[in-house]
Amino acid sequence: MKIPVRDITESPKDISFSEGIEDLNRIYAEGAVQDFHFPPVLEVNFVYYRSGRELYFQGWLGGTIEGRCSRCLGSYFFPLEKKFDFVLTPDPLSAKRKELDRGEMGLSYYAADEINLSPYIKEQVLLALPIRPLCEANCRGLCVGCGANLNDEQCRCASSAGDPRMTSFRTLKLGR
Repeated sequence: MKIPVRDITESPKDISFSEGIEDLNRIYAEGAVQDFHFPPVLEVNFVYYRSGRELYFQGWLGGTIEGRCSRCLGSYFFPLEKKFDFVLTPDPLSAKRKELDRGEMGLSYYAADEINLSPYIKEQVLLALPIRPLCEANCRGLCVGCGANLNDEQCRCASSAGDPRMTSFRTLKLGR
């Protein structure tokens, strides 16, 4: 979605659209960790306006993402809903041609005659993802011995009496 800068006025405007994010799948496929699979589109709502030369965007995005649990490696779906806002200021490098100072490092800039919202939406999607995807908060994961999914079945490992060198420690009485 692109919005011409001249169309952004001081009175807030509301816009709703579907944003394609399928190229995030390609980015994740290139990496070593492939914890998420993204749908073709997400629903996005924006309110945008200007104050002077600064452009303000407030919005919400939502959709269903497929994740791979980091404990049991099972696929699951979860709703992704995120509210966000950001401000774009005119690019200081286009006017001054100097290096950015420390105060300018956390800001986002625009220099073109239109604002492409796609990179900002994709950034917000990535910021909304869980750091460690879990199918359930109490997921028991996989057995390290036999590989059984402990959420669905019992461990198939043969129970052992433990290390025979530790038998003398098992007979100790604590608190005496």
